[in-house]
Amino acid sequence: MRKYYFFPTLLVLAVACCLMECTSNRQSSKQDAVSILRNKRVLLPNGWSLTPPGVSLPLGDLPLNVAVSASGRWMAFTNNGQGTQSISVLSRETETITDQVTIPKSWVGLAFSGDEKNLYASGGNDNLIRVYSHANGKLTENGQIVLGEPWPKQKISPAGLCLDDAAQRLYVVTKEDSALYTCDPLTRQVLRREPLPAEAYTCLLSPDKSSLYISLWGGEKVLVYDISKRTISAQITVGSHPNDMVVTKDGKFLFVANGNENTVSVIDLGAKKVVETLTTSLFPDAPAGSTPNGLALSEDEKIVYIANADNNCLAVFDVTERGESRSLGFIPTGWYPTLVREVGGKIYIANGKGLSSLANPEGPQPNMTPAERAKAQYIGSLFQGNLSILPVPNEELLKGFTQLVYENTPYTKEREARAEGKAGNPIPRAVGEPSPIKYVFYVVKENRTYDQIFGDMPEGNGDASLCLFPEKNTPNHHALAREYVLLDNFYVNAEVSADGHNWSMAGYATDYVEKTWPTNYGGRGGTYDYEGGPRTIAYPKDGFIWDYCQRAGVSYRSYGEFVHQGKPTIKALENHYDPNYRAYDLSYKDVDRVERWKVDFDSLLAANAVPRFNTLRLANDHTSGLRIGAATPQAAVADNDLALGEFVAYLSKSPIWKESVVFVVEDDAQNGPDHVDAHRSVALVIGPYVKRNFVDHTMYSTTSMLRTMELILGLPPMSQYDAASTPMWRCFNNTPDLSPYVVRQSNIDLNQRNVAVNKHSKRSGELNLTVPDAIDDIEFSEIVWKGVKGIDSPMPAPRRSASVRAQPEDEEDDD
Repeated sequence: MRKYYFFPTLLVLAVACCLMECTSNRQSSKQDAVSILRNKRVLLPNGWSLTPPGVSLPLGDLPLNVAVSASGRWMAFTNNGQGTQSISVLSRETETITDQVTIPKSWVGLAFSGDEKNLYASGGNDNLIRVYSHANGKLTENGQIVLGEPWPKQKISPAGLCLDDAAQRLYVVTKEDSALYTCDPLTRQVLRREPLPAEAYTCLLSPDKSSLYISLWGGEKVLVYDISKRTISAQITVGSHPNDMVVTKDGKFLFVANGNENTVSVIDLGAKKVVETLTTSLFPDAPAGSTPNGLALSEDEKIVYIANADNNCLAVFDVTERGESRSLGFIPTGWYPTLVREVGGKIYIANGKGLSSLANPEGPQPNMTPAERAKAQYIGSLFQGNLSILPVPNEELLKGFTQLVYENTPYTKEREARAEGKAGNPIPRAVGEPSPIKYVFYVVKENRTYDQIFGDMPEGNGDASLCLFPEKNTPNHHALAREYVLLDNFYVNAEVSADGHNWSMAGYATDYVEKTWPTNYGGRGGTYDYEGGPRTIAYPKDGFIWDYCQRAGVSYRSYGEFVHQGKPTIKALENHYDPNYRAYDLSYKDVDRVERWKVDFDSLLAANAVPRFNTLRLANDHTSGLRIGAATPQAAVADNDLALGEFVAYLSKSPIWKESVVFVVEDDAQNGPDHVDAHRSVALVIGPYVKRNFVDHTMYSTTSMLRTMELILGLPPMSQYDAASTPMWRCFNNTPDLSPYVVRQSNIDLNQRNVAVNKHSKRSGELNLTVPDAIDDIEFSEIVWKGVKGIDSPMPAPRRSASVRAQPEDEEDDD
């Protein structure tokens, strides 16, 4: 009998106090504290787990930085997410939030004045620094330092900043115009602007105030700026995406976190060179995916704490002997830790995404006022950050914490080298092992949840009341799921399209992507840098899946994915794409895209040149809402459904079908409700070696699909996430069924257009649908719901909870 194990959403709240209770009780042992955390483990939709110790305090949406006052009494946090951006003030004495002020636009820059009377904060794309008066834990805005006109007139975007009280100088670095601004905090004027070689993340004063250290987020360097000479005196090469930094009190050593690889560079400032590199991942030589992005030295400077955002932990190193550092272990954290500090014998950790995937019973409803809508729960701002506070653990407790971190982490070197599977299965268990499958077709669609499409299928774990496009509207999706494999426990790794296309094509979203898309999606300016393009800072260090194919000698071709206005957006796709295949354009039918693919496919087939890896973008399931003259939501989804059916049917009648497989995924699941989790989505696996009439309840993710394709093609994992993921081998048989797929014709007129004039059609006409997600997704979801269900039909709130892990039904398939 199949069993599901639910992890209640609020269970994690009980974790918040357990460590303090255990460590304050002298009779409690290390085993007691660790056991309590272990028993309250929370499983995330991506397959990783959380066991955060310490007391927990709510912060805001995506906390990214902290400023500690000179006395150590106060800590200010800047919250830089998609929803409400704010600054939270913590009293360390009472361990309470004493104030939280909304800031219209913000980013990572934050600094107290030495007398603690002022706080300076980056104003993000407003291109200014906001100045707050501070008194006894309360903030009042009392002025601004204007760097330029707001976005989009000028692209500046102040990032990190630091203050020299004695010299009355405020230094600000920027990520859009890549510059250093020197300001006078008294007159609140910009004194000068000096260009930098690349996008900057933050800056840090040397202890003697003679130099400024600047991390070039987009340049793999740390700059040493001589303040008196006003020149860059040194450029020190470090790792990819240098972000946070910390300097020793004697000014001799600088530690730099490299977010796009699993390292921290230790710089000898006298010699101006890296003398040591600390590997922060749980295993040596692990692929990308730890994402170190926060640093702190202990008060005695013997220990450095490193926040590994994507490993959900702190790496702890003894750095007493400079250049001879040694690992002490790990401390578990909440979801996506972004910063860490040790103050007064306690460790403070801000977790960017909080403690769990959450439910949202107060989702968007049609009768909401604008103020209520702003507070509605949307996946982009659903995961509110928190602050964990815990005493510095002793050696024994740190050993227990380290054990928990390894238990929470599905990645291992053994799993990277040899995946889960079964002898004789078409999915190899190791890179280089043979597979009877030669050709992989990867179809990427837009933004749907499982319940929106498959909620009406009784074979799976669906909620029919949330099914917006049932079998009548999507006969091919339903037929393909029913005739091949229905996947009702599949989750996308992403929240939105910005990180979704990175996860879909690289198995990873970098610190740049994760920290900048919320500002863009919150309507606060910034460019959409997330599907290739000139901003290489958004790329994973080793590129996307096509780069891996290129290095491995695997042929490949893209139809619309990472293509814009007829040209590829990354170098690896030059000469590896069809320029006549229309990329993202909701005014162009998906069925016409497939007709174009057929022409290109036939020419390649005739030349015996069909690539082994093919990506196709079929995005019209996004819909245009109720925009007058555009396809109705039903027609847009029906077009997408018929296109997918036509594609599979045509491929299934080709001579290469016997060696082919088709994988279908949504880049994200942001655009609707699901009764299990916000990340649960539509996925399909189709081909001769795929099982027939099978329901697979195994927990899979986007990176599970990538891992499966990589093993077929002989590609190594691109990140720790695909290396750790369970391949979809249970979906496959070792005996092929070569019968072709018979396409189901649409029940809906694909030329059906929106004609009704109402507030939703008018609003749809005002939305920017030329690029993915350049709209208010809460509002758009409601528009689509009403377009399908009727103007007077209230949209149910999307329900989100901690994820579900299923036991495989076929125990004999397990190793």
